[in-house]
Amino acid sequence: MKITALHTLCLSRLHEPERQWVTATVRVVKADCAIVVIDTDDGLQGIGEASAYGWPLQIREWVEWLAPTLIGRDPRDPAIVPHPCGGARPYAAAVAGIDCALWDLRGKLAGARTSALLAEAPLERVRLYASSGCRYDWRHRPEQLIEEALEYVAQGYTAFKFRIGTDWGWDGVTVDRFLGLVRELAQAVAGRMELMLDGNCRLTEAQALPIALELERLGFAWFEEPMPREPIEAYARLCAAVEMPITGGETYTTLAEFRPWLERRAYDIVQPDAGICGITEAMRIAQMAARYGVDLCPHSWHNGLMAMANAHLVAALPHPRVLELCMIQGPLQWGILDAPPAIEAGWLALPAVPGLGVRLAPDLEQRFPHIEGHYAIDVRR
Repeated sequence: MKITALHTLCLSRLHEPERQWVTATVRVVKADCAIVVIDTDDGLQGIGEASAYGWPLQIREWVEWLAPTLIGRDPRDPAIVPHPCGGARPYAAAVAGIDCALWDLRGKLAGARTSALLAEAPLERVRLYASSGCRYDWRHRPEQLIEEALEYVAQGYTAFKFRIGTDWGWDGVTVDRFLGLVRELAQAVAGRMELMLDGNCRLTEAQALPIALELERLGFAWFEEPMPREPIEAYARLCAAVEMPITGGETYTTLAEFRPWLERRAYDIVQPDAGICGITEAMRIAQMAARYGVDLCPHSWHNGLMAMANAHLVAALPHPRVLELCMIQGPLQWGILDAPPAIEAGWLALPAVPGLGVRLAPDLEQRFPHIEGHYAIDVRR
């Protein structure tokens, strides 16, 4: 068997005004998607989603540039996988999309789920956490956060991750005011869901510490990327100050980038994303992290094909926890697939189908034509 071609589908969908959301200082106005497709001489295809983040066309260019190094090669040969390099995100995402598509193809060739190629006894299903908390506005109805959380409770989700809202400087938000809303949220949820907070690297160390201490008191599952990623020592101090896990690393694409965080005990859980580092590198990161007693919970934003790659990754981990599911991506998220996987009571069942277990819907480029421009616009108040 030989690879005959690689190409990339660049897709978009504008959010309706009511679907747009503002967090920090940006308004997200559309959803993007980049899907790498690998063709073979016997008619089998492998598919993998690259983390778009505003770069679908650059991802396509990198896939085209890398394609000659794979065409004519056996997709089962692990040596053909391009290696993520760190830093250059469109390149890393292209490599990740290729890698995920190769794992899908290998599963189809073996007649087995991708997760079964990664581990001897993978899970049949993975627990999801609803990931959002991006739509509440400190100026206009911050209680929307609580309403949203209760919607996910009603849908059967057992975990919820939220962010810290619109820019605090716009409305004089303080740590105390923020924690007041967090306490109201915890009281409203009343133990029916695990809670996680993502700081999106927006807090100072002086802000992060009292928040971490209160989250720990409230029983939060983790506190994600509260501060800018440098200096690492600030994260090491925060990890030492609380028993609750401090997590991060969604932008890192190589094991080497995670090494200083592991050695300095600066993350309690690492969060690479198969859509930007690939399944191969994510498994390497998981294996090395386990030597330090650190688990892996992948970042998994955007669309359904990426969710499936990360689901197989989670199912194959030695200590599987939960899988992130973006709740605000809109119809593009699952519309790229001919049939979404079964999600029931907050659990995603891995389809009993070889590879990643899903197929692309027809006519995607006609239904979701690429829209030029960034997915977010700056907001000024």
